[in-house]
Amino acid sequence: MNILMISHYAGGPRYGMEFRSYYMALEWVRQGHRVMIVGASFSHLRKVQPAAGHECVDGIDYLWLPTRSYEGNGIGRVQTMLQFVKQVYSRRKELVAFRPDIVVASSVYTFDIYPCRHIARRAGAKLVYEVHDLWPLSPMAIGGYSKWHPFIWLLQRGENYAYRHCDMVVSMLDKALPHMQQHGLDEARFCCIPNGYLEEEWTENHSTLPETHSSLLTRLHDEGKTVVGFAGGHTASTALHVLVEAAYLLHERDDVAFVLVGNGPQKAELQHQAEQNGLTQCFFLPALDKQYVPQLLSQFDICYAGGVHNTLHRYGTSFNKITDYMLAGKPIVFSVDEPNCIVERAGCGIQVEAKNVEKVCDAIRCLADMSEAERTAIGAKGKQYATANMNYTTLSKRFIHACR
Repeated sequence: MNILMISHYAGGPRYGMEFRSYYMALEWVRQGHRVMIVGASFSHLRKVQPAAGHECVDGIDYLWLPTRSYEGNGIGRVQTMLQFVKQVYSRRKELVAFRPDIVVASSVYTFDIYPCRHIARRAGAKLVYEVHDLWPLSPMAIGGYSKWHPFIWLLQRGENYAYRHCDMVVSMLDKALPHMQQHGLDEARFCCIPNGYLEEEWTENHSTLPETHSSLLTRLHDEGKTVVGFAGGHTASTALHVLVEAAYLLHERDDVAFVLVGNGPQKAELQHQAEQNGLTQCFFLPALDKQYVPQLLSQFDICYAGGVHNTLHRYGTSFNKITDYMLAGKPIVFSVDEPNCIVERAGCGIQVEAKNVEKVCDAIRCLADMSEAERTAIGAKGKQYATANMNYTTLSKRFIHACR
C-alpha cells in the first residue's frame, strides 16, 4: 500500500519530536508499504529543523514544505498553520500522483482535514483523521478561549467536518469516543491506537550515561537511597513543583532522594524552590537524548509523572514517558486526573489526584517502604503490559487493519 501522512509537526531521530509519525512509517516500510510524510520545515517541537524539499530517511519519503519560524502559541503559530495547509493544497497534484491508498491527516489542529480529503477523493484513497489531542478543546482549556473566538470557531468547523467525512478516526485518547460522537462520528469508524515504542531502542545496546548522571546515581545507590526519578520536560504541564514540594515534606526521610532529569522553562524556578527549602536530597540533571533513556531509568527505583488539573484528561492520555517507565520495569507514581488510567489497568503503580502533594507523598512512602523485590514485581506488570500491547510493530499493523 501507499500511505500518505500529512503531519505538520513530524520529526524523527535527526530532528527530535514528534516521533510517532516516524515510528509508524518505519514499521510500515519494513512491512513492505511505501510511505510519504509531508511536514513543515519549522516546528517548535524539534531540536533541528530540516531543509525544505524532498528527503529520504530510513526508506521513508519526506516532503518538507517551507514555513516561517515562530515562538510561543501566538499569531505566528496560527499563521504557520494556515501557511502549511495552503502549501499542501498547492502540492495536491504531486501528492495525488503518489497514488496513496490511505491519506492520514495528522497535524494536531483540524485545518489539514480539508486538503487531505481533497487528495483522498482524487486518489480514491481512504481518509484517516488521526487525533493527538482534542482540538479545539485543548486551546480552549489551556488558553481560556471562548467557543465563539474566531480561531476556535474555525477549528470546531474542521473537527466536525473531519468526523463526518473521514473513513476512520485513529485516536491516541481511549476515552474520546463520546465527545467525537457528539460531533458527528459513528462508533464503527473509531479506533484507539496509543503511542508506543520502537523495540530496538529497548533491546539493543544502550549508551553509557554521561559522568554527571552516572556518578550522582551511583553515589545515591551506594548510600542506600531509594531514588524517585523524573525524566522529561520541566514545563508547567508536568507539575514538577508538586514533586519538589513532596521532597520538602519528606525531607526527614534520609533514605529517599529525588532526581529530576531534563530541561524546560520551569527548571530555574524549580531549582530555586529546592534551594530556598534547603533540599539537599533533591537533584537536577541535564536532559539526555533518547538513546540514554533506558539506562537512565534503570537507575531509578520509583518513577514520577504528574500533571495539572485539566478537564481534557478525562478523555484519556498517551504520555510517552509512561511507556518508557513501564518498559523500564519501574513502579510509577501517576498524579494525573485520568479515570481508569493505564497505570491502574496494568497494576504498575499508584495513581493519585493531580497536584495533591500529600497524596503524592503517601504514594512515595508506600513504594519506598516496600522491599526491592516488591517494587520489582509491581514494575514487572507494567513492562509485561507494554511489551504485549504497545510496540510499534503491533500498533502499525493495527492501524493498517483498521483502515482496510
